[in-house]
Amino acid sequence: MALKTIDAKMLSRMFLAGAKNLDSKKEWINELNVFPVPDGDTGTNMTMTIMSAAKEVAGIDMEDMSAVCKAISSGSLRGARGNSGVILSQLFRGFTKSVADKKELNAADLCVAFDKAVETAYKAVMKPKEGTILTVAKGGAAKAGELLEEGRTELDDFIGEVLRHMEEVLAQTPELLPVLKQAGVVDSGGQGLVEVIRGAYEAFQGKEIDLSAPALSGDKAPAGNYGSYQAQAETDIKFGYCTEFIIMLNRTFNIKMEMDFKEYLESIGDSIVVVADDDIVKVHVHTNDPGFAIQRALKYGALSNLKIDNMRLEHQEKLFKMSEQQKEGAAKEKEPVMEKKDTAFIAVSIGEGLNEIFKGLGVDYIIEGGQTMNPSTEDMLNAIDKVNADHIIILPNNKNIILAANQAKSLVEGKEIFVIPTKTVPQGITAVINYVPDLSVEENVAVMEEEIGKVKTGQVTYAVRDTSIDDKEIKQGDYMGIGDKGILSAGEEKKTVALEMVKEMVDGDVELISIYYGEDVEKEEAEAFGREVEGNYPGCDVELQYGGQPIYYYVVSAE
Repeated sequence: MALKTIDAKMLSRMFLAGAKNLDSKKEWINELNVFPVPDGDTGTNMTMTIMSAAKEVAGIDMEDMSAVCKAISSGSLRGARGNSGVILSQLFRGFTKSVADKKELNAADLCVAFDKAVETAYKAVMKPKEGTILTVAKGGAAKAGELLEEGRTELDDFIGEVLRHMEEVLAQTPELLPVLKQAGVVDSGGQGLVEVIRGAYEAFQGKEIDLSAPALSGDKAPAGNYGSYQAQAETDIKFGYCTEFIIMLNRTFNIKMEMDFKEYLESIGDSIVVVADDDIVKVHVHTNDPGFAIQRALKYGALSNLKIDNMRLEHQEKLFKMSEQQKEGAAKEKEPVMEKKDTAFIAVSIGEGLNEIFKGLGVDYIIEGGQTMNPSTEDMLNAIDKVNADHIIILPNNKNIILAANQAKSLVEGKEIFVIPTKTVPQGITAVINYVPDLSVEENVAVMEEEIGKVKTGQVTYAVRDTSIDDKEIKQGDYMGIGDKGILSAGEEKKTVALEMVKEMVDGDVELISIYYGEDVEKEEAEAFGREVEGNYPGCDVELQYGGQPIYYYVVSAE
C-alpha cells in the first residue's frame, strides 16, 4: 500500500540513513572541492555536522516527533563545521521547526518544511551565492511545491521526484558558477545534500543502504558524471533484513512443500524458522531480498503480520549510542578558571609558532584548527564558556569558519560576542595588533574590521589532483600559491612558486611583508627564501617567523 505519511520513527530512520550515506561518500565529496588542496573538507565538515545530530537522535525516543526534531536541530547546530556544515544545520533547523508539533508528516507538511528549511538557510548566509548547496535545496523545495499542486501526494513518488530534481539542479551548478565549470566539478556541498536525501529516500523505501563510494575518474569527477562505484568493506551483518510474516494457506501445505520452501529461503538468507500449524505458516528469515521471500510465500496463500526490519540500520543506531556513552564516560581534563576580564580574545589557529604569536599578542584562548580541521559551533561555544569575560572577540582566521562563529554567537546568552570576519591568520594577527584597550569594544571592532581589509594573504601548498583553474593548468603534486581570490602561481618548484605568489601580492602601497614558514620547511630554507624576498623588495620591511602550520609551507601577508 502506498504511504502518504511519515511518523517520527520513520523520520528518525530516514535521517540516520541519510547521515550514514553521506558518511560513506565524504571522501569523494571532499575531492569535489574546486581548489585541489590537501585539506578539501566539505564532505568531512558536512559528515561531522550530521553525525553530531545522528548521535543525539539515536539516544532519544524515536517515536516522539518533538524529541526527534529537537535532537536533529540542536545536534546539527552545535556540531556544525565549515560553511557547508552550518548551512546544512540551518536547513535541518528550518525543517524541524516546521514539523516538530506534528504526529505524522504528509506531502503538504513536507512541502512547507522544505520551504522553511530553504528560507532559514538563506537567512543565515550574509551573501548567498547561487550554484551552491543553497541552490540545490531551493530547487528541491520548488519541485515539492509543484508536485503538491499536481496532487502527487503519495510519498514514494513525491520524495523520489524531489530527489531526481535536486540531482538535475546539482548537475547545472557548473553553469551558475564558472569556477566549478572550469574545475570540472559539481558543487561539493550540493552533492553532500543530495547524498543525505538519497540515503533518507532509500530508508523510506526499505532498501539496503548503499555504502559504496563513487570512484573518481582520474583525479577529478567531471560535472554531471559521478563515476563508477567501488565496494567498501562488507558489514559484519551478512543478511540485512529481518523478515517475518504469516501465510494464510489457500492450499494443503505438505512436507515436500515445506522442505522446498525452506530450501528456497536458505538460498537467499539464514536464521530461518518455518512453522506450519493447520491453515497458517509462521515464517522468519534474515535476507537481503525480502521481496523474494514474500513473492515465493504468495504461492501458498495470502500474507498477514508482515514485518521487515533493517538490521544494519539498527546496528548503526546502537553504534551511535555506544559512541555517545563512551564519550560521556571519558574523563575530561579540568582547566584552570581564567581571571575575570572585561574583553577577551578567542582565535582559531594551528601550528606551534602561530599559536605562540597569538598568545604573545594577548589572545586568551586558542581553538586548535583552521585549514586542516574547521572547528565546530560546539568548539566555539566551549571556548566561550571557558573565557571569563563580559565581551569576547572571536577571530575565525578562515573564511570557512566565520559562519560557525556567528552561529555560536547566536546561541550565547550572558556574554556579548563579536566576530571579526578574519579570513586568514595574517588578518587575525593584524586585528589583534590594532586592539587599543582604552577604546570601547565597539570602537575596537570597527578599527579591526577596517584594518583587516588592508591585508593581502598568500599561502603555498601542493595540489592533490590535476585541474584547470584561474587560467592555470595544475598537475597533481605541483606547488600552488593561493591568494585571497584565487590561484596566483603554480609550478614544480616550491621557491619559484612562492616568489611568483609574492610578486602578485606586492604593489606600490605595500610596506610590510610577513612570512610564516610551516612545519615542513627547514629554517635554513625559510631564511634563504626570506633573504630573496628582501632583495626583491628593498622598499618593504620583511619579517620571517616560524609558524609551524601543517600542509601550508608558507603563509605570507602584504600590507
